Amino acid sequence: MNRPNPAASGGPETSGRPGTPGESVPSGAPDSDDTLDLGRSGDLAALLAEHGRYGAPGSPERQRGSGPPAGDLPADGPAPSPQVPGPDDLLDRVGEWPPAQTPVGTMRLLPVRLDRDLRLVAAWMNDPAVAAFWELSGPQEVTAKHLRAQLDGDGRSVPCLGLLDGVPMSYWEIYRADLDPIARYCSARPHDTGLHLLIGGVPDRGRGIGTALLRAVSELVLDRRPRCGRVLAEPDVRNVASVAAFLSAGFRLSAEVDLPGKRAALMVRDRALREVL
Repeated sequence: MNRPNPAASGGPETSGRPGTPGESVPSGAPDSDDTLDLGRSGDLAALLAEHGRYGAPGSPERQRGSGPPAGDLPADGPAPSPQVPGPDDLLDRVGEWPPAQTPVGTMRLLPVRLDRDLRLVAAWMNDPAVAAFWELSGPQEVTAKHLRAQLDGDGRSVPCLGLLDGVPMSYWEIYRADLDPIARYCSARPHDTGLHLLIGGVPDRGRGIGTALLRAVSELVLDRRPRCGRVLAEPDVRNVASVAAFLSAGFRLSAEVDLPGKRAALMVRDRALREVL
């Protein structure tokens, strides 16, 4: 779904950038991207009327082989045993989170490694549908700079590949919303966690896969980050398809927020409502 400022996090849907990745705001860092590149259409008010504000997740079948080969990516294995994060680990060891079973396959987050993953992520960023929101098209160094800002930071934003049945097919940024520039524009609470997402392969877009993955990853956040009470995202309000995906994944529309470069729909998934939505 999408991204704002190439600094701490981002996701494909729209683009509006509240800050840059190593920058501190009350303690912040990532941009304010959207997250799921599904296209733009329709009107937000009409969508909310149709959804009744909330939706149910989709469950389309994934076509195997629609993404690039996994290469030397580690194979899925048993879930690591839970550990108490150190005081310097701002996101509770994203790299150790277990795979998640979804209606479309087994999903796993794999932290980006620049030497291994730059070529693939840069190729996705140069897809016109993604570039329209992430604004990271161009030479590989453009994407490399965006990734380095997170990889060399203090861990408040973690860029990841999303593997579905072992195939890398999406890019994610898991970030501390309370430490991000977005905290300037909304009432972020301690340990609020944000998501930015882009679906890399065209065959994987518009089929409900993004909805299934959003639900799975937000569940992972709530399971693995006990101090996190809410998962947030900020897609562009014009990206009705993306907003619909969040609604169907158990998020609710909290407010419309003016961010640098876009008017965003502040989407929230509450721990207290996870069994209801």
